[in-house]
Amino acid sequence: MTDTQHDTPPDRLSNDPGSPHHDPALLARGIGIRFNGQERTNVEEYCISEGWVRVAAGRALDRRGQPMTMKVKGKVEPYFLTPAAGTADAE
Repeated sequence: MTDTQHDTPPDRLSNDPGSPHHDPALLARGIGIRFNGQERTNVEEYCISEGWVRVAAGRALDRRGQPMTMKVKGKVEPYFLTPAAGTADAE
């Protein structure tokens, strides 16, 4: 893989450990989301190709104790908050 591939977030990622799209290693680096031009900090899951994010719907919880979410459609631009290992400038 090239360095640019390391700094490209996946098409879909989820905070929920029970999701098949959950990746703890990527989440540990920190993911920022720009949705429709605004920084969002409450995104639970996103999909770039389908153009949506899932955000918490207030303080409501589902029957399993997880936050209730709603899907919002728009332009999704994820980015990493920290550089990939081995791509930082070594001095």
